[in-house]
Amino acid sequence: MRYTDHFDKGFRLFVLVLTFLASGRLWAQGLDPATIANPPADSWPSYHGDYSGKRHSGLTQITPQNVSSLGLAWAFQIGQAAALKSSPILVNGVLYFTVPDNVWAVDARSGHQIWHYTYPPNKGLHIGHRGVAMYKEWLYFITPDAHLISLKAKDGKVRWNMQIADVEKGYWSTMSPLVVRDHVIVGVSGDMDNLQGFLRSIDPDTGKTQWQWDVTPPLGTPHEATGGMTWMTGTYDPDLNLLYWGTGNPTPVLTGKTRPGDNLYTCSIVALNPETGKLAWAFQASPHDTHDWDAVETPVLVDADFGGESRKMLMQTSRNGYFFVLDRTNGKNLLTMPYGPVNWALGVDKQGRPIPNPDKEPAPDGRLIAPDEGGLTNYRSPSFDAKTGLFIVSAHPSWSIYFAKPADGTYGWAGADYDVWGKGVIEAIDYQTGKIRWRHEIGGDAFAGLLTTDSGLTFTGDNTGNVLALDTSNGTTLWHAGTGARMQSSPITYELDKRQYLLTSSGGVVFVWALPEIAH
Repeated sequence: MRYTDHFDKGFRLFVLVLTFLASGRLWAQGLDPATIANPPADSWPSYHGDYSGKRHSGLTQITPQNVSSLGLAWAFQIGQAAALKSSPILVNGVLYFTVPDNVWAVDARSGHQIWHYTYPPNKGLHIGHRGVAMYKEWLYFITPDAHLISLKAKDGKVRWNMQIADVEKGYWSTMSPLVVRDHVIVGVSGDMDNLQGFLRSIDPDTGKTQWQWDVTPPLGTPHEATGGMTWMTGTYDPDLNLLYWGTGNPTPVLTGKTRPGDNLYTCSIVALNPETGKLAWAFQASPHDTHDWDAVETPVLVDADFGGESRKMLMQTSRNGYFFVLDRTNGKNLLTMPYGPVNWALGVDKQGRPIPNPDKEPAPDGRLIAPDEGGLTNYRSPSFDAKTGLFIVSAHPSWSIYFAKPADGTYGWAGADYDVWGKGVIEAIDYQTGKIRWRHEIGGDAFAGLLTTDSGLTFTGDNTGNVLALDTSNGTTLWHAGTGARMQSSPITYELDKRQYLLTSSGGVVFVWALPEIAH
């Protein structure tokens, strides 16, 4: 081979390496935990994007005026039967997303796979998965059988594997962890069995438990509920140094005779010190729940005016049909309003909590209840747009008939429910009053989460496989694209190389959308 051939090849390799490094792609796969508090435009470093849970982006390249030109930039097929329900994280040009037992790392610009990790077959419940968290150069993945796996972000290699809870007892998990400084916060599922829910902080380097907060008294405590599972990702206020989390329903689920009282701290929003796990305050959305209405829905943190006073607030559209606004410094209620059909409460008490009507508890001859067991909303993420003051949620107005009788026993479900009617609706709630500013029907059930942007757009999906862009101010459809399967995840958006991308997923395909590139 001639010297010039060697030189030519070497020069091309040199240029390729320089181009690769200059692009910033794939080589610096570490995350400063402080970045989660204020992510740059080229990142989506945690489940909600940032600690607030608002799922709102300051990006403005895609606008109501040009969104109709949005087209497909790339697509990635996972090749699995499971549907994507995870919210990807994006760090240093790499996307990480999941389905049960699987994690992918994919180039965010091109959609090319970097690596794929598969967890061994296991006994956990494989109904879906929310995603991974990241600390420095490590990923944290919770498996269906409730193990926490630490993976090297660069190549997906396992560093360690620790058990969070025992799948043989009935525990499982679908959640994405939350990283708060040097704490990996994890929760559990398992409300089909009479098990105790808990929240745990894990050392990101060693996998050892730092603290555990138990939702209910120890198993076997007479006349006390179990349950209170912690299966959705919470939020965090760095200034107050408080962790906010929602808890699930008590067990037995549909009968409450063996568990009198409010059943603290099930169906509650709790504030914990992330260093110690000590409870700062709690607000119970559904005292003595007998309808499976978890309060795990995202606790959204908003700093804004309320009633003429500047407030640090927490907002939640709860599964039980009520919209809550709390002062997140102390848990005091500022507003409680239904955001759809609700017939199970006698009113609201002085603490802002709905008062359960005993006549609406499940019974042998059935009780017609609104909302249904799935709730007026569920796991799908809401979004908050500060410019309009709108809290936007994928709602499910619905009715169901609930049954319970002595033969159902006092374990697990302990009853039955049958859906009567329901539909999917995107609702925009004025947080100051709780009133609905606009509604946008999406057909059938509701599965997709929400994303809003500073340009005035709301992104979501309908029940027939369309990705939607709505005008945040009034709910009008500005753009839609068919995907062949319904969306069961929440959109994210990011900017790389001065180009804004919208990421959605439907069925087993990740779709990434962008405006046409401008020729130079």
